[in-house]
Amino acid sequence: VQLQASGGGLVQAGGSLRLSCAASGRTSSSSDMGWFRQAPGKDREFVAVISWVGASTYYADSVKGRFTISRDSAKNTVYLQMNSLKPEDTAVYYCAARVVAGLRVHASDYDYWGQGTLVTVSS
Repeated sequence: VQLQASGGGLVQAGGSLRLSCAASGRTSSSSDMGWFRQAPGKDREFVAVISWVGASTYYADSVKGRFTISRDSAKNTVYLQMNSLKPEDTAVYYCAARVVAGLRVHASDYDYWGQGTLVTVSS
C-alpha cells in the first residue's frame, strides 16, 4: 500500500485546510486510516482515525470539534478537514494505514505511512 498525502500549506489562525491521502497498491489489504502530526522537536502524535468499513471515527481531544476525518472509498482517499486552525496545529501531517481493524491511536500500530505534508498556522 502506498500513501500520498497532500493539501498542506500556510494559513492564518482561524482558517481552514483540507488534507488528502490517496491510497494505491493493495488497498484491499488496508483497514483503518489515520492522521498523525509531528511538530518540530516533538513526538509524532495521533490526530484522527477512520475505519474503512462503517466509517467509525475517533479524534484526539486537541482537535475534536475542529477537525473532521472522512473517506471516499471509490477514490481510495481519506480527507482531514481542519477548521478553526491554531498556531499549535503547525506540524507535518502524516497519513497512515493499518491492516487489522480496530481504531488505534499509537503510531506503532500502523503498517503503512505517507510522506507527510506541512501545515503552518500563523498567528
